[in-house]
Amino acid sequence: MKIIAIINQKGGTGKTTTSLNVGAAIARHGKKVLLVDADAQGNLTTSAGLQVAETDVTLYEVLKGSAPIGAAVRRVHDAYDLVPTDIRLSAADMELAGVPGREFLLQEALSPLRDRYDYVVIDCPPSLSIIPLMALAAASDVIIPVQAQYLPLNGLSQLLDTIDLVRRRINRELKIGGVILTMYDGRLNLTAQVVEEVKKFFPQKVYATAIPRNVRLSEAPSFGEPVLYYDRTSRGAEAYNAFADEFLRKQRS
Repeated sequence: MKIIAIINQKGGTGKTTTSLNVGAAIARHGKKVLLVDADAQGNLTTSAGLQVAETDVTLYEVLKGSAPIGAAVRRVHDAYDLVPTDIRLSAADMELAGVPGREFLLQEALSPLRDRYDYVVIDCPPSLSIIPLMALAAASDVIIPVQAQYLPLNGLSQLLDTIDLVRRRINRELKIGGVILTMYDGRLNLTAQVVEEVKKFFPQKVYATAIPRNVRLSEAPSFGEPVLYYDRTSRGAEAYNAFADEFLRKQRS
């Protein structure tokens, strides 16, 4: 089971869109996929078309130890599974502050599922608090979405420092699987500048597939579907299918 953390501490870079659509695209290759919504905003949960009631088990209860992760898993579109989240997760930082080894709670929670899934995709919140730290402790690979419309490299330095610290102290297996450029518009001069800078910053790590700005991609979450289901002929769907192909090729190499 490969655990992939989709992370960037800046908001608005396409983490949730990437998590949902990469998970759906990988599942179309016949892989068993679990998505984990680790952002208290719950955008991955709602974008997949799930509603969470107060009585439902979410990632919060799992991390608190009051329910096993299997009780939280929900089937989505009869294609992949999802561990949902809602605003309850926002209390986790404070409530878990005194728990020894709290950075390993997500890793331990996922462990019983090791033989059940090929890929686990974790949608991380836009911060570097305890929840993304848990994701990095559990993950084998990190995918970093970077918006291709402004120069974002200052904030990425802090993220790389955090990944390096986790690798040295917590998870020696952790590696940067790659950087995916999102909201790409090849007509803009700034886009070319951003791509050049990102490739300098992450040599040999930038995926060849970039995700374009696309109306269908923006509309799909409000209908509770990945863009691959909402409009499979759209540029957004084609891009995420191509990215999943590239991702899986790299996994095999």
